[in-house]
Amino acid sequence: MEFQDVIRKRKMVRSFEDRPVDHAIVERMLANAQRAPSAGFSQGWGFLVLEGKTQAQRYWDATWPTERRRDFGWPDMFNAPVIIVCLSNKDQYLTRYAMPDKGWTDRDEKRWPVPYWDIDTGMAALNILLTAVDAGLGAVFFGVFDQAKLRAAFGIPEDYTAVGTIAVGHPKPKDRPSPSLKNVGRRNAASVVHHGRW
Repeated sequence: MEFQDVIRKRKMVRSFEDRPVDHAIVERMLANAQRAPSAGFSQGWGFLVLEGKTQAQRYWDATWPTERRRDFGWPDMFNAPVIIVCLSNKDQYLTRYAMPDKGWTDRDEKRWPVPYWDIDTGMAALNILLTAVDAGLGAVFFGVFDQAKLRAAFGIPEDYTAVGTIAVGHPKPKDRPSPSLKNVGRRNAASVVHHGRW
């Protein structure tokens, strides 16, 4: 698929068919995630991959109580056969920037103007989303609201934080779009792009 087509077709898909995703595509998504940029080549990310109906169901059971699923507007989201939790590791960045070529031996987190560990993990997540589109799949990125419960269910170390989760699968032909697009709309370029000065 042409790159511009991938960008144009990228949207959050919340309704999936109940069928598996080829493992080779999952591996390609993860390989592309690891090609994302990271400050100082720190690569402070981790990916919890749950593949197949049984593993994906473990995620929903651990993080989405039955009543929350029942009240959710897109019940077919829970058909997604692939779940990828994108995690960041701040310590990886502090360690990397304490190395001689960077020289911040105090490991002071205040040196960072923004949390690059989360930003870089977000860029890796976008590579997963774009790879899904390129493979003819649908995907949705959403937040993790109970980090402790996720850690306990899957043995995730304390120094990793879930930046978000991606559900991937074959999109249903009639995926209902989020009402946000209709309610808010896409901002026009003139309101977000400023050339030369604000």
